[in-house]
Amino acid sequence: MGLFDLVHSVAKYLPEIKAPAVPVTGKEKLMWTGVALFLFFMMYNTTCLGVVHSTGGIDFLQTITASNIGSILTAGIGPIVFASIFLQLFNGAGIINLDMKNKDDKKKFLETQKVLAILLAFLEGLIFVVTLKIGLFPLFGDLGEGIVTLADGTQTLHAPFTMFLVVLQIAFGSIVILYLDEMVTKYGIGSGVSLFIAAGVSFAVITGLSGLIFGPAGMVDLMSEGGAEALPNALLSIAPFLFTIIVFLVVVYAEGVKVEIPIAFERVRGLVPKLPLKYFYVSNIPVIFASALILNIQMFGSALQGDQFTVPGTDIDITGIVHSLGYVDSQGQLRDGLLYLFTPIYAGRGTLAHFEFMTNAVTPLFGIPEWVHAIVYVIGLSLLSLAFGLFWVETANMDAKSVAGQLSSSGLQIPGFRRDPRMLESILHKNIYPLTVLGAFSVGFLAGIADLTGALGTGTGILLTVGILYRMYEQMEQQQMFELFPVLKKLAS
Repeated sequence: MGLFDLVHSVAKYLPEIKAPAVPVTGKEKLMWTGVALFLFFMMYNTTCLGVVHSTGGIDFLQTITASNIGSILTAGIGPIVFASIFLQLFNGAGIINLDMKNKDDKKKFLETQKVLAILLAFLEGLIFVVTLKIGLFPLFGDLGEGIVTLADGTQTLHAPFTMFLVVLQIAFGSIVILYLDEMVTKYGIGSGVSLFIAAGVSFAVITGLSGLIFGPAGMVDLMSEGGAEALPNALLSIAPFLFTIIVFLVVVYAEGVKVEIPIAFERVRGLVPKLPLKYFYVSNIPVIFASALILNIQMFGSALQGDQFTVPGTDIDITGIVHSLGYVDSQGQLRDGLLYLFTPIYAGRGTLAHFEFMTNAVTPLFGIPEWVHAIVYVIGLSLLSLAFGLFWVETANMDAKSVAGQLSSSGLQIPGFRRDPRMLESILHKNIYPLTVLGAFSVGFLAGIADLTGALGTGTGILLTVGILYRMYEQMEQQQMFELFPVLKKLAS
């Protein structure tokens, strides 16, 4: 028995949410979707027992995993997302052989994904706790133990009971999310994973807007100061929200752009439907992979922290070479060097200070202007997204050859051309390849620009949320839910 079969064999011992025996009504779908969102926000805002409560801005990892570091949803949907990506890549690379059009193989894929996601939930919880990515305080089972400073100055936590309890809570949160996703998929609207991503980003936008208006140096404070500059400064303070709206509208427009190719059924004459190919042909997958790579660059850069570096076993000083690769300040943040050029500039200093920093500041060692850093980051993210877009099209069977094979096997052809898969592939290639290149590059460019402007929820988060809400809108429209519930139609419009 192979490793894949071994993991799949565990699935029969896990609880399962049964598919509905009768069609679910629109009212029931709204109810179950609401229940899932309520439970999600409860766990999202509940700090784990044994964790020091902390607040911080949303980052890329929290965006794509609908997580809140330190809460029960510290790992969020990360285990589900990563389990799915791993299995899809393995299947695309031929390491495992599953035909997703086959009902039994698809069920096997989903069951294996569930087992792998549960294993990853415990693993990610362990990683967060062991690496002290979240602050812990010893509980009653660890009396007399706590933070211990070692000889080299580093600190570690000797509180095994607390660490074990926090790992269980983080894993529990992700497992509950796993079953909520299954519940939404079968009884609710759309996908649970997508719903939770959109909910997390929307929550970040709302809380961010609240901070811009009522927080320190926010719109209310600036208006209360009075003077000729009060109104301009107040409007400038909410610029991140205005940029969020602009990016949102641009992405909504791009989501509606598509190329339609007429197709026909071989056995049904006169019926000529159209095959829609969206401008964002590969969706947001490229920018997710590109941002994940940049996140790893930041994590790798933190390992370069130090004042002096020598070749092991010698007295050869290579400090300058290491710092040119990546200089890390006392807070463990990349601030200079080659790696720094590919990291985002997030708005964390207030709107005016943020733009002054980008236009006037230089790096501490090599004096690289921050506006050069901004340009390199946007171009780098766009090119990385392009590369990952081309990669994903091939591995996910979305290339012209695979799509042509799928259409031919379904008895479809393009009117006016020979019934030859090679001819169909040639015609599709003329549309799919340009859409892949333009769409992947554009999605990276939009995310990069949104990050630089300080748009709430991050550029990647906005892109994901718009795509998710757009697909939910289409699904609700197909199910005629707007006719059944006029209030929803007013909200959507």
